[in-house]
Amino acid sequence: MKAKLFIIFSLVCFLFISKAGAQVQDYKSAIGLRFGYPLSISYKTFINDKAAIEGYAGFRSYSYYSWFNIGVLYQHHSKISSVEGLAWYIGGGANAFFWSYDDTFYPNASDYSSTSFGISGCIGLDYKFKNIPLNLSVDWIPTVSFGGEYLNGFGASYGGLSARYILK
Repeated sequence: MKAKLFIIFSLVCFLFISKAGAQVQDYKSAIGLRFGYPLSISYKTFINDKAAIEGYAGFRSYSYYSWFNIGVLYQHHSKISSVEGLAWYIGGGANAFFWSYDDTFYPNASDYSSTSFGISGCIGLDYKFKNIPLNLSVDWIPTVSFGGEYLNGFGASYGGLSARYILK
């Protein structure tokens, strides 16, 4: 049921994407950190005036398990004309999670690893400072995951704040 709602939500959002307007981005590419769930390295590049690809890789660790994830998102940007340098975006993509468990936390379990995959949507805001080579973005990345031992189903807690250095 949650997966159906996610798909319907994504389709409705795509219907509201504006196709009119001038060039949206104020930079070509940027690299930096995504502060979120998990902490990640982020690289974003525009492939045309309104479309960007963002790739990211992150790591998170807890007392008895950790994971590494990689992902890529397609983002369609639309300028917010009332604020110079600000745009909103919507899109989607895919990711993979590589899990490692140290089950000394559970007395009768053994160490093991797992891999899961996800399909993600994204919606966010992107801001490029006028006089310094800095880009900030904040987004929400709802994800439907499958294939892993424990990470299956809808996850609404992904997203974060990104701070990136603008590359010349």
